[in-house]
Amino acid sequence: MNVAVFGAGYVGLVTGAVFADLGHDVILVEVSQAKIEAIREGRSPIYEAGLDSMLSRVVRSNRLKVTDEPREAVAGSDVIFVTVGTPPLPNGEADMRHVRDAALAIGRSLSSDRRRVIVNKATVPIGSANLVEIWIQDGYGAAHPGETLSSEWFAVASNPEFLREGTAIDDTLYADRIVIGTDKEWAVERLRELYDPIVRQSFNPPPESQRPPGFDHVPLIVTDRISAELIKYAANAFLATKISFANEIANVADRVGADVKEVMRGIGLDARIGPRFLNAGIGWGGSCLGKDLAALTVMAENYGYVPRLLKAAADVNRDQRLLAVKLVQEELKTIKGRRVALWGLAFKPGTDDLRDAPSLTIIDELLRLGARVRVYDPVAMDNLRRQAPDLAVEYARTAYEALEGADALILVTEWPEFREVPPQDVKARLTQGVVIDGRNLWEPGAMRAAGLRYRAIGR
Repeated sequence: MNVAVFGAGYVGLVTGAVFADLGHDVILVEVSQAKIEAIREGRSPIYEAGLDSMLSRVVRSNRLKVTDEPREAVAGSDVIFVTVGTPPLPNGEADMRHVRDAALAIGRSLSSDRRRVIVNKATVPIGSANLVEIWIQDGYGAAHPGETLSSEWFAVASNPEFLREGTAIDDTLYADRIVIGTDKEWAVERLRELYDPIVRQSFNPPPESQRPPGFDHVPLIVTDRISAELIKYAANAFLATKISFANEIANVADRVGADVKEVMRGIGLDARIGPRFLNAGIGWGGSCLGKDLAALTVMAENYGYVPRLLKAAADVNRDQRLLAVKLVQEELKTIKGRRVALWGLAFKPGTDDLRDAPSLTIIDELLRLGARVRVYDPVAMDNLRRQAPDLAVEYARTAYEALEGADALILVTEWPEFREVPPQDVKARLTQGVVIDGRNLWEPGAMRAAGLRYRAIGR
């Protein structure tokens, strides 16, 4: 099948590479010349496990191409994915400018020589499929004055992504579910055909992503477009709420003397709750949870409903980030003039993504209070240098170097390599021996036995 993907960002690049690896012919449409150059060389412009080697393979095989010319991609396509960004506006709503630009470009390039399915894969507000239909017609009308493209020649569908950074290839090939929302049966059948190898697990797993033992199919949900759009928002809102709930209980555990890890293990064994997304810490971040929670809140309010639970989840998360600084204050009393090391900048392990990362909130607060901050992250430091060139932090070359002469360490991102550092080595390099474990990575007994002033979250 011929597939076009508008937007070679995180979702678009992974989606395009995976479908190309499954044997489809894919054209990416991208405006960034730097990204285009990297992709043509078989290099991934983003950090994602396994993507470099997969991208190199599909580019060499000529299954995946990239262009800045929409007409070239649309002309031969059967399915067109829209995966451009929808960043938050100041009021929390999703910014639809890039989606509109893509829809207009698709409309200008459409013709009545074949049916095409245009798929919203980006996270878009409820009702966006209707808007995209209108924008496509606007684009077609601009290119063909006085004409209207019959709706029999195209269908707009909602097919939200559920990718996690660091495991995006796995999440595409071995998904929990695939959701298709459209009101046209022929569009459903075309997307069924596209996804059939994934649904039936009939493909040979690529070297970058092995099939989980016993995994033999992916559930496929076919629904209306509005429900499909809300499924995405509801899923992320629930995950954000679940993490905030764990953090709320962690704060109670601190006050009553309980261990939140034991508490979460105890409730996670309940099949109605489950163990995932119950890790207490310094809060969630990334490009999805906060943005989608804010957008869903605004949408609900636009329709006359105040989503109190969603607002509370966001409030708990905001306060939780500052808890790490509060714990440093409790141990050192005065932060002004102190040196604080941060291990981890990315919002989670396995990525260099700094979007809405808790580390940025913590750094800003430490600097506001007069601390000297030294940071180390295995992959995200170059990103921080580019995004905030004037940020007054020191960059360490290693995790150990970050500790030298620091009064306190805050663990922000639970990279596996940090778990392997012996507590004695941490103690030998910190002047005051203060460790704030923002992800409950280490065992409290071992840390305290090494003579560290160890503080965790809810433990």
